[in-house]
Amino acid sequence: MSSPVDTSVKHFYSAMAGAPVLNGVAGSLIALLDACLVTGWGLKAVDSATISAGVCRLNFASGKSAAEVDAVVLVAGASPAGLNGEQRVTAISSNWVEFKTALPDGTVTGSVSFKMAPAGWTKPFSGTNLAVYQSADAQSTKMFVRIDDTAADHVRLRGYETMSDVNTGAGLFPLDAQIAGGGYLNKAAGPGPAPVKWRLVADGRGMYLSVVGYSFYGPTVESGRTVFIGDFQAYRPGGDPYAFVIGSGPSSAYSDTAGVCDQGVEASHYAARAYHGIGGAVAHSSVAEVGSSATSGTQSSLGAFPSVIDGGLRLSRRFVAQGSTPRGVFPGLYTVPQSEVGLTIPPLYRQQGAGPTEGRVLLAIGCGASSQTFPSPSLGISFIDITGPWGR
Repeated sequence: MSSPVDTSVKHFYSAMAGAPVLNGVAGSLIALLDACLVTGWGLKAVDSATISAGVCRLNFASGKSAAEVDAVVLVAGASPAGLNGEQRVTAISSNWVEFKTALPDGTVTGSVSFKMAPAGWTKPFSGTNLAVYQSADAQSTKMFVRIDDTAADHVRLRGYETMSDVNTGAGLFPLDAQIAGGGYLNKAAGPGPAPVKWRLVADGRGMYLSVVGYSFYGPTVESGRTVFIGDFQAYRPGGDPYAFVIGSGPSSAYSDTAGVCDQGVEASHYAARAYHGIGGAVAHSSVAEVGSSATSGTQSSLGAFPSVIDGGLRLSRRFVAQGSTPRGVFPGLYTVPQSEVGLTIPPLYRQQGAGPTEGRVLLAIGCGASSQTFPSPSLGISFIDITGPWGR
């Protein structure tokens, strides 16, 4: 028996108990991606469990778990077997977690455990500080993403249509003519073991990774760089087999915002081919459907937040644009065409959706200038749907 609610979207961040550490050390991003995309993390043994009135409670005595409300956990070893698998957490304490179930009341038996559920990707090839990831979803584009994590404070990203080992593939994007050696993604603002804040939201076909690189120097920094890697929601009737982009920049400088999806319009989101499927790699832009190209939450296209008229928070989708033409939208991402959002809404705040996002929970993500703290009018805020499904 599956969960009675959708569990396709998973979210993780560095403040969760036992979370993987990201820093300016070779291999740290691969370790994080392995944990969040492929294997899961934060395994906890369950001492006892019961089902009552449509809710299962898992009790444990070995310290706080990584799970939180709206997180997805992977349960194993339980009887009845219908509890096993992915479950979305509805309540927590220091020694139990709860989730909804359609199973009848009773005591749960077995050697039960749970952990943070991975997003559902595979890792078909690997090497020393090298890794290749691919969606396991049969409906996905099945593109490959190669991560070279041999440098200290940044990684190199490349996509391939096909691969035969960690270093060999065809259908490369971006091309060397676009970014020689592949795109860049920073892990920290500098090399060294000091941890940085990070947030990752993913489903089985795409992921948003936000790295707060300047928290390397100070834990109060909240503005991050958010990139999208994966299948976007395509507009082309009949489907778009190349609707997959990698956000990455041409420079290892942390100040470079190219490839960031919630600010600017740089053509730095690379797909294997154009919408018509002819030719090679094509660069795309991230363009707000409503408002300007400025950083989400710091632009005044629709006034300041909260609105002086109704107190409202306005949200807009973002286009994946091929040239000036929208090819699709970034799934689950919402930009804010208002200013001063970072004075009121902190990163990791959960916003309850309304209107088109009714029934969804949106996670606030910090963006914008390099070292902004909360509260600040210069701290940008965007939102990512952590309820799902995102749809394609």
